[in-house]
Amino acid sequence: MLDIKFIRENAKLVKKAIKDKGVDLDIDKFLDLDKERRKLLTEVEDLKRKKNEVSDKVGKMMREKKNPKDIIASMKTASQKIGKIEAKVEDIEQKLKEFTYEFPNIAHKSVPIGPGVEANKLVKEWGKAPKFDFEPQNHIKIGEILDIFDFGRAAKIAGAGFALYKGLGARLERALFNFMLDLHARKHGYTEVSPPFLVNRKSMTGTGQLPKLEEDMYKLKDEDLFLVPTAEVPVTNIHANEVLEEKALPICYAAYTPCFRREAGSYGKDTKGLTRLHQFDKVELVKFVKPETSYDELEKLLCDAEDVIQALELPYRIIALSTGDLSFAASKCYDIELWAPGVKKWLEVSSCSNFTDFQARRANIKFKSKASKKLQYVHTLNGSGVALARLVIAILEIHQNKDGSVNIPKALRPYLDGLDAIKL
Repeated sequence: MLDIKFIRENAKLVKKAIKDKGVDLDIDKFLDLDKERRKLLTEVEDLKRKKNEVSDKVGKMMREKKNPKDIIASMKTASQKIGKIEAKVEDIEQKLKEFTYEFPNIAHKSVPIGPGVEANKLVKEWGKAPKFDFEPQNHIKIGEILDIFDFGRAAKIAGAGFALYKGLGARLERALFNFMLDLHARKHGYTEVSPPFLVNRKSMTGTGQLPKLEEDMYKLKDEDLFLVPTAEVPVTNIHANEVLEEKALPICYAAYTPCFRREAGSYGKDTKGLTRLHQFDKVELVKFVKPETSYDELEKLLCDAEDVIQALELPYRIIALSTGDLSFAASKCYDIELWAPGVKKWLEVSSCSNFTDFQARRANIKFKSKASKKLQYVHTLNGSGVALARLVIAILEIHQNKDGSVNIPKALRPYLDGLDAIKL
């Protein structure tokens, strides 16, 4: 969330940020509420000062054996008025608090300004798509030929938007997240954690999924718990309401979880195959860093995600998201997209974001600065390192052969008992 004082003192900047992100929010209503709150607080302080003065006068009159009856009555009236004003202030402060949850994070000055995907900027391309001497099949056909997943039976079990992996398909999925966790822990220095797959409302609010995105989440009927939409939620909240040691920063975690998303607003989009699922696996990277290092840490985070894709020998591109395509909580974000020749699409497999202190304010995560000797909010970052099942799509479609087999990237072979290809 944004600080109320920051909003008040930077109203013009905040208005522009809201407009650039395409958020419909009446900041003037917020500022009017804040102005009223401050006016009432001044009035209360003035009444309290006068009450204290009267109290001193009552004491003096009693010492002088005078009757302070009328003055005491005026004190009671003042006390009642103070109580009413304080109740009104409390009500306004609650409204302001709820209002602050509607403010998006402010985009970094380097973020392209524009209404949506058309304003996104290509910043890097790596690798070349293979040239096939045959018509490449999509992953659905490849999966049927190799008998590695079954969408019909998945639909029977759970409905549309779910996948059933079989045999080497299931082993490929497990090999991928084991490989990614090992890479991030051993090479990149992340601490591996295994968090709960259910989170409470406070945790979801802390990272910004609630209240804005509640309709896209899977919520338990009888408890105020949600299936994790991403490991970002439980992992970021590991340090909720804590003061971290400055010398411990940056703190970097890597976690595997299944992810669950209803995606209520995406009905009819990419519903075939593995492209858009309600349940998918993901390895997530989360960082807690000092404010002055957060944008450098974002570039490192992006490189860590790239390492995964390069090791799997997949061509990709990196997109800097525009203000209109940026998430509610992010100040800057890069998307990594893989080319899938069978479906003839670029598929996003990673979003690497800097949230500055936006999540830390919500989750109350601070550190004590040695230089200023004051408590400051940390900056949080996260990125997919990376997400399945679109990664599986790219592997199957990029590494496919004319005979229907699929070559296994060398980096994955130790996780599949040295298997070099998936064959009939």
